[in-house]
Amino acid sequence: MKTLIRLLIKKKLKISFAESCTGGLLASSITSISGASKVFNLGLVTYSNQAKIKVLKVSKKIIDKYGAVSHQCCSEMVKNLSKISKANINVSITGIAGPRGGTKKKPVGLVYIGLKKGAKIQVYKCVFKAKNRSSIQKATVRKALNLIFRAAE
Repeated sequence: MKTLIRLLIKKKLKISFAESCTGGLLASSITSISGASKVFNLGLVTYSNQAKIKVLKVSKKIIDKYGAVSHQCCSEMVKNLSKISKANINVSITGIAGPRGGTKKKPVGLVYIGLKKGAKIQVYKCVFKAKNRSSIQKATVRKALNLIFRAAE
């Protein structure tokens, strides 16, 4: 984590997050490290669909058609976060941490991580096989941190 913060400082990059199923765990993992204030810009926990619509301006049509846990929603979350935050690297997370809420099409452990650097948006679909909520949240944060590290290099 300290390595990531040092890299972001060195590259003069600011980061911002819009989290759903991780409930602020990603922001917490960064802000728990001394020096984070030099790189961390904004963290939003848009847990409900209403928050995604009102705060992040995700289209209600997208949520109605694809669901909050979808490539489309995650992409809108990160695109609109970047407009609010003006950070260099923006990350959005939406998924099903369980233990309930999963379906055949969208199982518990399905998580989308959106990353926007410059004009480029990438959305990563992950299916974490962990059995409990906390493990899925932690695995999501680890994956997001790896993606941020790669984007910053």
